[in-house]
Amino acid sequence: MTGWLLKIKQFFKPDLSQGDLPRDGQVGGSSSSSGNGDTSVSVQNSASRGFTLAEYLNPVRAIMAEVVGTFILVLCICGIITSTRLTGGGPVLLEYATTAGLTIVVIVYSIGSISGAHVNPALTIAFAVFGFFPWSRVPLYILAQVLGSILATLVGEFVYGTKSDLLTTRPGQGCQAAFMVELIASFIVVFVIVAVNRQSRSVGPLSGLVIGMAIGLAVLITGPISGGSLNPARSLGPAIVSWNFHRIWIYLTAPVIGAVSGALMYRLLRLRPTL
Repeated sequence: MTGWLLKIKQFFKPDLSQGDLPRDGQVGGSSSSSGNGDTSVSVQNSASRGFTLAEYLNPVRAIMAEVVGTFILVLCICGIITSTRLTGGGPVLLEYATTAGLTIVVIVYSIGSISGAHVNPALTIAFAVFGFFPWSRVPLYILAQVLGSILATLVGEFVYGTKSDLLTTRPGQGCQAAFMVELIASFIVVFVIVAVNRQSRSVGPLSGLVIGMAIGLAVLITGPISGGSLNPARSLGPAIVSWNFHRIWIYLTAPVIGAVSGALMYRLLRLRPTL
């Protein structure tokens, strides 16, 4: 029994030799401290590893960066929905997917070295489950992401005149179909993110583009079915502002399950036999 417990513990333990983010109280690699008390972790190719291996300047700055990043994401979504309506039609799937993908590219390259550019509670939880991210920061990150989404929804209402109810995500083909596509698409996206971050030497500075393309693809295959959320914060912000929580459970659970499953699958594929 003890042997099995040790194997399970080892499975979920991050491989620091491969550059995974250290746990609470642990620092991998060399670290440096600036005069104002900020501590940064020096990790090779950290710029290209954005999501899991960021140089954390300061926990407060990291949390603020998550607020800003999620704000940018949701505001851009609000903008494209409004723009397509003003130009004579409803939201166009290709335009919506392109906007989501390009926004993620911008966010990864702008705040990836500050907070890891999660901007998604499902991603944060998945990384924490497998030891890529400290659990102590998970609640703060999630609160920051939801706050950024709420602020973006409010600003979108003020600037674009778009009702917050239009930004809510809702099933288009039934709850079961919406749940499954959100789960599967989140699985694909997180699988790609973890793979890209673990193979930074081959992908290099193109990692942000690859992740953005994965997001765009995921929105294309989920948009008509579920609204293409893949992000609990993106759905929860407009739901809180409009106070419309109809079937919100789909968008709070499916992306998290899919994200954890995607990280788990890559972890299984990376397992090495013990001698």
